[in-house]
Amino acid sequence: MLLCLRIENFALIDQLELEFGAGLNVLTGETGAGKSIILDAIDAALGGKVSSRVIRTGTNRALVEATFTYSPSLAAWLNEQEIDLIDDNSLVISREITVTTSNIRSRSRVNGVLVNRQLMGGLRDRLVEITAQGQTVQVGQSAQVRDWLDMYGGNSSVQQRQLITTVFSNYQQAHLILEKRRTSERERLQQLDLLTYQVQELGAVNLDDPQELEQLLQERERLNHVVDLQQMSYKLYQALYENDNETPAAADLLGDSEATLTDMVEYDVQLQPLLDMVKDAQAVIMEVGRQINAYGDSLEADPQRLEEAEERIRELKQVCRKYGPTLTEAIAYYQRIQAELAQLNDSEQSIESLEQQEQACLAKLTQACQKLTQLRRQAANNLESRLISELKPLAMEKVQFQVEIVPTVPTATGADKVTFMFSPNPGEPLQPLTEIASGGEMSRFLLALKACFSQIDAAETLVFDEIDVGVSGRVAQAIAEKLHQLSQNNQVLCVTHQPLVAAMADRHFRVDKQIITQGKGKKANNGNAEQRTVVRVTSLDNLTTRRDELAQLAGGKSATEAIAFAESLLSQAANHRHRNN
Repeated sequence: MLLCLRIENFALIDQLELEFGAGLNVLTGETGAGKSIILDAIDAALGGKVSSRVIRTGTNRALVEATFTYSPSLAAWLNEQEIDLIDDNSLVISREITVTTSNIRSRSRVNGVLVNRQLMGGLRDRLVEITAQGQTVQVGQSAQVRDWLDMYGGNSSVQQRQLITTVFSNYQQAHLILEKRRTSERERLQQLDLLTYQVQELGAVNLDDPQELEQLLQERERLNHVVDLQQMSYKLYQALYENDNETPAAADLLGDSEATLTDMVEYDVQLQPLLDMVKDAQAVIMEVGRQINAYGDSLEADPQRLEEAEERIRELKQVCRKYGPTLTEAIAYYQRIQAELAQLNDSEQSIESLEQQEQACLAKLTQACQKLTQLRRQAANNLESRLISELKPLAMEKVQFQVEIVPTVPTATGADKVTFMFSPNPGEPLQPLTEIASGGEMSRFLLALKACFSQIDAAETLVFDEIDVGVSGRVAQAIAEKLHQLSQNNQVLCVTHQPLVAAMADRHFRVDKQIITQGKGKKANNGNAEQRTVVRVTSLDNLTTRRDELAQLAGGKSATEAIAFAESLLSQAANHRHRNN
């Protein structure tokens, strides 16, 4: 429940503090007096859209602060949002709006804690519901009407709709994956053809050893120089081991050196290590000579093998040019495209699998939507009978009302288009509400709709902005009684021009404009004291002031007849409250 509203520099309001109470709170005043500004301030405090025009001329900062009581369920929600509660069971919501030369900024706080717009939206839904005749646009929007119907359906409808949101997301994902696969199928087939060719080409080359090309190049060099290697081997053998000419071989020289050192050791044993080294050197040289001789004998020309090596080298170099540049990289590429080809081949059957997955998801979505449609039809039947019963006391005894539910393509909100169908007069066909209802009929419809939702709506404070526009007489009295009925379970704030409605109020406020002189000695450009228009609100706490205000609403002046009429209204309202309490 809204306890207090404090406003600074908001539109025409310089300073204002209002205290509201339980039951029906009414704001009256002449047209243009500023009644709607107060409701705009409440909307702004709860995160509504604002512009620089809401800041009072001559200032750059506006502040709106609203104090509410909170219920245990709201306290639990606030605790989840990590917002501390105030000990006196009050919830203070404030919004500061500042304007600079380039932009407008606002900050919202809950019990002093800065909060974002998303949290304010959740809090607003739990505190206040604002209804105005301007909601005609919403009544004509299928999405909004559908949301209202699901809310009226209760937890079962809300939970089923949440399930559909999840199921639809799964279906959408399956559909997108399938469409992506279908779109890329041509590219997949082209890639499949290319990789198949490359795998076959590389597979035919038998790529196993990354060092094969280097080894073949070495073998080609050996085969191309067999004669040279034979000659050099024989020459080296002679130089090391056995020389055919008179020049001694290295082994012979080492043998002579060994004999000399052997004689020297007999005289000096310190030379024994050198003798051992010469012996080792002679053994090594002789072994090298024998092996080089065997190597030379093993060499023979092999033109066929040379041709085979040349052909293999050309083949491997061609592979390197296409898939390398090195043989190691070509082999790695071959291994990679084998895996890619296997994956692409698996995808041939994956389209069928994806189609089956999409159909399975669609079947689940369709089934979930059908269940929600059934729940909506049940809620629609209940709403139809309830709304008609709420409209009848509002001088609409013969009204017809129907919630039309038409199948549509499944979405995240179900598979239904919902429209409010309406006929105020017997014999006239049902038509969309927004196309046929007059202003007065729309006012009564919105009030009756709010009465239907009052028991399930989380908001404890209901705000009606001129809900009685376009009605008078018996209809105005019926609206007054309906507002009083709503105020038994909810706090109701109502802006009205109807004395019949105002008379029913538990708390009555008069709103008017006043012209004040701003600041002593302050002059306007013309040299006169500067004057400003401000909105003032007076709480009408006694019967005399209320009577005079009602007389003003009824007759435009406090004439004897108007005062008598106002007194009768107050008496009638008191009797009605007494009968219904």
